[in-house]
Amino acid sequence: MATKKPATSGNKVKVRRIGSPVRRDDTQRATLMGLGLKRANQTVELEDTPAVQGMIRKVQHLVEVVK
Repeated sequence: MATKKPATSGNKVKVRRIGSPVRRDDTQRATLMGLGLKRANQTVELEDTPAVQGMIRKVQHLVEVVK
């Protein structure tokens, strides 16, 4: 069986958590954890893939994309 190469474009995106997951549903909390955002004002650098873009879009009111 051939191994799959990850579909990465080589680009990175920085995401900062600016909102609180308090009183949000569990799917939004899980999305923040999936992005690696555990604390307020935490910034992470992720691969710019369609999956990550979808996760950012799902919690766009709780995060900001840092240039």
